[in-house]
Amino acid sequence: MRLYTIRNGTGVKIKITNYGGRIVELFTPDRYGHFTDIVLGYDIHDKYLTSSEKYYGAIIGRYGNRIGKSKFSIGTRTYQLAMNDGKNNLHGGNYGFSQVYWDVNQLDDKTLELKYFSEDMEEGFPGNLNVKVVYSLTDSNELKIEYFATTDKTTIVNLTHHSFFNLTGNAEKTIYNHILQIPADFYTPVNEELIPTGEFAPVEDTPFDFRVPIPIGERIEETHEQLKFGKGYDHNWVLNEKRSKIHLAAKVADPLSGRTMDVFTNEPGIQFYSGNFLNGKDVGKGNVLYNHRTAFCLETQHFPDSPNKKAFPSTVLLPGDEYYSICIYRFDVI
Repeated sequence: MRLYTIRNGTGVKIKITNYGGRIVELFTPDRYGHFTDIVLGYDIHDKYLTSSEKYYGAIIGRYGNRIGKSKFSIGTRTYQLAMNDGKNNLHGGNYGFSQVYWDVNQLDDKTLELKYFSEDMEEGFPGNLNVKVVYSLTDSNELKIEYFATTDKTTIVNLTHHSFFNLTGNAEKTIYNHILQIPADFYTPVNEELIPTGEFAPVEDTPFDFRVPIPIGERIEETHEQLKFGKGYDHNWVLNEKRSKIHLAAKVADPLSGRTMDVFTNEPGIQFYSGNFLNGKDVGKGNVLYNHRTAFCLETQHFPDSPNKKAFPSTVLLPGDEYYSICIYRFDVI
């Protein structure tokens, strides 16, 4: 496992490993100019190989999020995937892109280029897929993650990033006081197995309404079937801006440290996960136990189970076309 560092002129520093293309450290300043690591992970990097939490900071693919019953069809052919989340497929399967070694080229101090060749039928997905992911850090404190892919056979692709953030810089604190905003009038409700039902449900008058900024913890314990299914928030929001141009997907602020993080993407959706399955058994950086809801994830994406939901935006990639997705995390202070 190798580590690479990118940094900008303002002092922001990010360390990335070739194993899963993971961000293992991300140092940003608070309102007083003190730099702290704001992502969960491990001091001993070999622990990423054996961790029960497989996705800290990783590139996720071929298909980010869940595919119901671990099956999908292209034309008349049905493809069977690994059942690694009950009867369903999660984040690409048993290994996915999060547990493989990427070829890394450091283009300059601010830019890393990662490449991976996924063979036809790897994890059950058709097509030889050439994937490139570029991490770049600007002097405006923007971390840009750009995803590119081409295939020689019709396939499905949905790539995303899975850092676990705590903007306080102290993973012993919960994320309840983080202020979240998501510009989405609808979300995609799920069943008991967290597979979307295919509906577009309005957020209005529900705990899923983040159209105006609100603390994450304010409504997370409300009696609502969807919160029961997810054990908190673990859902996809349908972003109001659906065109391919880059648009705002979420805003997060931590009143304690003053850190803020704005998320931009060209994707139609974003998954907000509130760290519901962190259970205190995982010993992370500085021997801190990662307890319930001490981190959140914001994963820009196409929708979960899109290959099996005709009403959802398509994730099909054809030979001759190029998949392109971008996620920007912009850090600031208040």
